[in-house]
Amino acid sequence: MPQLTAVILDWAGTMVDHGSMAPLSVFRQAFAQAGIEIAEDEARGPMGLPKWHHIRAVGRLPRIAAAWQEKFGRPFSDSDVDQLHRVFMPMTLEAVARHAELVPGALPLLAHLKARGLKIGSTTGYDRVTMEALVPLAAAQGYRPDCLVTASDVTIGRPTPMMMWQCFIALELGAAAQAVKIDDTAPGIVEGRAAGSWTVGVTATGNEMGLSADALAALSPSERARRLAAIGDKLMAAGADYVIDSVADLPAILDRIDARLAAGERPPAF
Repeated sequence: MPQLTAVILDWAGTMVDHGSMAPLSVFRQAFAQAGIEIAEDEARGPMGLPKWHHIRAVGRLPRIAAAWQEKFGRPFSDSDVDQLHRVFMPMTLEAVARHAELVPGALPLLAHLKARGLKIGSTTGYDRVTMEALVPLAAAQGYRPDCLVTASDVTIGRPTPMMMWQCFIALELGAAAQAVKIDDTAPGIVEGRAAGSWTVGVTATGNEMGLSADALAALSPSERARRLAAIGDKLMAAGADYVIDSVADLPAILDRIDARLAAGERPPAF
C-alpha cells in the first residue's frame, strides 16, 4: 500500500537551535553595524527565506526603509543587501556554532525514523558555507541526514520548491506525496506545499515562539497555550496539514499520514 518513504526536515528551530536564536542575533548585529536598530519581531518576520532575501525583506520594512533613508539619504538597495550579507556571513558562522544543540526529542525521533525505514532529507535557509560549519556539530550529536540542500545550492530558494526537488532526486523519491516536510516557518511550509508533499509545522521550538528551552519552560501554562495556538494558526494559514509542538511529536502524525495515503488521499493541491 502507498506509504511515506521520506521526511524532509528543516534545521534551525526544527532540529537544532531551540528558538532559532542564531540567525536572530546575527541579523540584528548586521543592521546595528550600519547604524540601524531592528526589533526582534522585525528580524524574525521573514525567517525561513534564504539569508540574502531575508536581509532584503527586513530592509524593505516601512520603518526600516524610512530609517535607512533618513540615515543615508537614499533608499535601501540591493547593493546594501550585498554589503550587509558580507557582514552577516562571518558572524553567522560563529553564531551557529553557539546554537548547534539538537532540540529535545530529536535523537529519539531519528531512531524512530530509521526503524521505520524512512529516508531523511533536509533543507535550510542557510547557505552551504554556513552548513559546512553546522553539519559536523550536528553529526557529533548523532544527526546525519541522508541529504542536505542549502539555499545556495539552488537558483531560487524558499518559498519555491526547488530545494525539495533536489531532495527528491538525492533520495530517489518516486512521488512527492510520499514525503512530509517539517518546518517552523511559513516559507518552509509553503516550500513543502509547493512541492506537493505533506507538511507539518513546528510551534514550540521554532522561530515564531523564539524562546530557548529554559525560557519556554518558564512560561505560565496559559501563556504557553496562547502562544502555541497563535503560532499554530499562522502555520496552518501557510498551508500546514498538521502542527506539533516539536519534532518529538512527529511519529503519531506520520501514522496519520500513512493511514490517509493507504485510503487513497494525497496532500491538498497547492
